[in-house]
Amino acid sequence: MTTTATLNLEAEQIKEQVIAWRRYLHQYPELSFHEEKTAQFVYDTLVSFGNLEVRRPTKTSVVARLIGPEPGKVLAMRADMDALPITEENDFEFASKNPGVMHACGHDGHTAVLLGAAKILSGMKDRIKGEVRFLFQHAEEIYPGGAEEMVQAGVMDGVDLVIGAHLWSTLDYGKVGICPGPMMAAPDAFSITVTGKGGHAALPHQTIDSIAIAAQVVTNLQHVVSRNTDPLDNLVVSVTKFIGGTAYNVIPGSVSILGTVRSFDQKLRESTAALMERVVKGITEAHGASYEFEYSYGYRPVINDQEVTQLMESVVVETLGQDWVDHMKPNMGGEDFSAFQQKAPGCFFYVGAGNKEKGIVHPHHHPLFTVDEDALEVGVKMFVNAARKVVMKPEA
Repeated sequence: MTTTATLNLEAEQIKEQVIAWRRYLHQYPELSFHEEKTAQFVYDTLVSFGNLEVRRPTKTSVVARLIGPEPGKVLAMRADMDALPITEENDFEFASKNPGVMHACGHDGHTAVLLGAAKILSGMKDRIKGEVRFLFQHAEEIYPGGAEEMVQAGVMDGVDLVIGAHLWSTLDYGKVGICPGPMMAAPDAFSITVTGKGGHAALPHQTIDSIAIAAQVVTNLQHVVSRNTDPLDNLVVSVTKFIGGTAYNVIPGSVSILGTVRSFDQKLRESTAALMERVVKGITEAHGASYEFEYSYGYRPVINDQEVTQLMESVVVETLGQDWVDHMKPNMGGEDFSAFQQKAPGCFFYVGAGNKEKGIVHPHHHPLFTVDEDALEVGVKMFVNAARKVVMKPEA
C-alpha cells in the first residue's frame, strides 16, 4: 500500500542522489535557450529510470510521460533548467565551471527535485491511474520564455492540472509557501529615448537638454502609480537604467531610460502603457524635444487555481504537517509558469530554502546565492505526494 509515509521514506532514501544531481548541474550552468548539455543530462537520466516515455519537444527541453495501465487524470509537474549571466562568488567545490554563468535562482535544484520525483514514481507505474507528465523547461529567465514554446509544442495537451515549485531563499527552510489566486505579476518592460539638442555645457541656452528633460520624465513616471492608479490596484513602475552623456562638459543629444512595470490585471497593463506614453509625450513636447517609447508585454501573471491550491495545501499538511504551511502574499516577481496555466488549472508554490544558521541569506540572482539542500527532499516529497492524491489508484 502506497501511503504518505512510504513515499516520504522513498524521498529520504534518494536525498543524497538528488543533492548530487543538483551539484552536478550547478557546476555546468547554461543560459536560456542554450541548455543543450543540461537537457541531454536530464534526458539520459530519465531514460535510465525505465517505464517513462521520454522525448525532446524543443531543442533544449525534455518531457517524460509516466502512463499507468488504467485511464485517469493527467498531472503535469514542471521544473525549469536555465541559469543566469552572473559570475559566481561562492567557493563551493561544486561552484560553476562556466565563467560568467551561474545557477543563481535555484533552477539546478528544481531540475534535481523533479528528477527525484520521476525516479520514485517511475518505479510505481502499475499503481498509476492516468498519467504523470514531467516537464523540464528551458529558458524561464528570458522572455518570451520556454514555457510558451513548450505549450506550442503540445506538452500540455490532455493535461488536467499542473503544478510547479520554486526553491525560495527568502522563505526559511521548514515552510512551504501557498498563495491562492494572484501570486506573481506580469513583468513588462519599457524603453524610452529622449532626443534633444546636444552642445557645450557652458552654453545650455543653445541646447535642448536631454538629461534635464529625461530627469523630469523619471520623476513624473512616479505619478503613474501614486496619482493615476487606484491605490487598491497592484502596480509597480520602476526606472532601472538611465543612459546619457559622454563628458562632464557636454550636454548629450539623447538619453535612454529603461525599466519595468509589474501588475496582475491586463486592462491595467494596457492603460499604464498609454498613460506612461502620455507623460513622456507631454514633457518632451513642452521642452521642444522628441521621444521614442516602446512597451513590451512580458509573461502573463501567475494566477493559482483555487481548487488546485487547496489540493497542494492539503499535500503540505499530510506530508509535512500543518506548521509547514505559510500563507504567502502575492509578489511582483514574474514567472512563465503562467503559460502552462493557460492550458490547465495549476498551482505554483514555494519551498523554503533559506537558512540563517547556515549562512544561506542571499537573495535570488545574487553571486553568493545558494539554497539549503535539505529543501530538495521537501520538494520531492511534495511532488510525489501530489501524484499520490491525484493519479494513484485508491487501493494502492
